[in-house]
Amino acid sequence: MRIAAVVLAAGRGRRAGGPKALLRIGSSTFLDQAIAAMGRPGVDSVVVVLGYEADRVRAESALPRDALVVVNEGYDDGMLGSVIAGLDAADQAGADAVLLHPVDHPLVAPATVDRVADAVRAGALIAVPSYGGRRGHPGGFARGAWTALRAAPRTEGARYVLASHPDWIHHVEGDRGCVAGIDTPEDYRRLIGA
Repeated sequence: MRIAAVVLAAGRGRRAGGPKALLRIGSSTFLDQAIAAMGRPGVDSVVVVLGYEADRVRAESALPRDALVVVNEGYDDGMLGSVIAGLDAADQAGADAVLLHPVDHPLVAPATVDRVADAVRAGALIAVPSYGGRRGHPGGFARGAWTALRAAPRTEGARYVLASHPDWIHHVEGDRGCVAGIDTPEDYRRLIGA
């Protein structure tokens, strides 16, 4: 089974004061950190979906040469457009499953990524990490769930698929980082310590 990680980094980051892809953890950007987290032995390729200020994000990030970069021109229409752009790219690359990972979760542990990939490889249609009773990221979606993702309401996206098909979901053990989303400067200071 070929698994592609899809890093969703197209948003404006209004509440964060700019593209969250360019927030920093030490010498790395959030985007660099997310790509590194997805670069696990069981992940065959990485797709990066950019949008707002795509040229700037590309210039200020250390994108690996083998990362497939696509631009979602409709980034203001919500995350589902980026998910679909990522699915299209993964499909063209011959992937059988994707790990969808928003760039604003830069602290996910490699073991969590491995468990999600392993669950999808073992036959789960959807694999989701959980920590402290909360669902986290990345979410693993086998090809059999892609039609439902593509048909989801734009305002709800992948959450709609999860709510509509709880019987498809296989929960795996996550880590604190898988639920640590950073949306505001306060989140950033609290979780990263800037």
